[in-house]
Amino acid sequence: MNTHTKAWKITVRIIGTIGTIASVLAICSAAPAQDAQKDANAAKDTPAPAAAVSPTAQSPAKTPAQLAADQKRKDENKALLELYKGLRVCDVRDAMDWIGYFGFGSMDPSVRPVWRTRVVGIARTARYLPYTGPYPTEKGDDYTDWVEWYYQNVCQYPWDKEIEDGDICCIDVSGCNSGLIGSENSLRCLAKGNRGFIFNGAGIRDTDEVIMEKIPVWATYTSQAMVQARIQFDAKDVPVAIGGVTIYPGDVVVGDGDGVIVVPRKLATIVAKWAKLILNKDKDDRKRNYQALKKELDPTVIRDARSERLK
Repeated sequence: MNTHTKAWKITVRIIGTIGTIASVLAICSAAPAQDAQKDANAAKDTPAPAAAVSPTAQSPAKTPAQLAADQKRKDENKALLELYKGLRVCDVRDAMDWIGYFGFGSMDPSVRPVWRTRVVGIARTARYLPYTGPYPTEKGDDYTDWVEWYYQNVCQYPWDKEIEDGDICCIDVSGCNSGLIGSENSLRCLAKGNRGFIFNGAGIRDTDEVIMEKIPVWATYTSQAMVQARIQFDAKDVPVAIGGVTIYPGDVVVGDGDGVIVVPRKLATIVAKWAKLILNKDKDDRKRNYQALKKELDPTVIRDARSERLK
């Protein structure tokens, strides 16, 4: 066998070996891609991470002791709401100062009313986080089906099933631009006894109708968007932070044109006492000014006879 023939056979063997290696590498490289595609397809059908409080879990029947505790809490809420009736944010702010809580409880001025109104309520809290995917590729009717899946598995509203008369829903939407509440579901919450909404982002849309329907809302801004592929439910009945203030379930929340202030439940009674005294002094002083100006008296200068005047 001459030298050229030997060289040719060696070359053929080398080429064959290289081809085999290339085929193996191609198969190996294709496998992760196929696995990745399978993972992507599976992820689309997989719900987002479970929320801290499962919205679909069946609550066990309450014991007599639990029922009694619930009734006691409701009675306390009713009494607190009566104490705070007619109080302004500024009265409550002054009262907090009067007991040494300077600056405590006042939300950042960026949390503004969508329209000028007043409300006092008991905090019901919920928290939503930015959506982490996967993002939908569906369109048209398929997208409609995906949206239904999204509301059932990712962005639920379990807290709205538990609304009680006198609540004010304080919802941490992580600053996201998403309309969690609009002109329709806000009415459903109102019918259950909700007195208003506080958001630390947008959280509200359909604001022309919301204003017309007189739904009290405070937020940092308003949104055009729905929630899908933007936020996901995380937890309810937990402490939340809105406007630089920590809100615990059961705290007293007061809102008006001057913003929002939160009173810790343990301080609510003493704060209400001082706030009422401060309000009545203001009414007395303003009433004298009205009379000096020969201005017709209105309800804002008629003091609450149930409270003694602040000296």
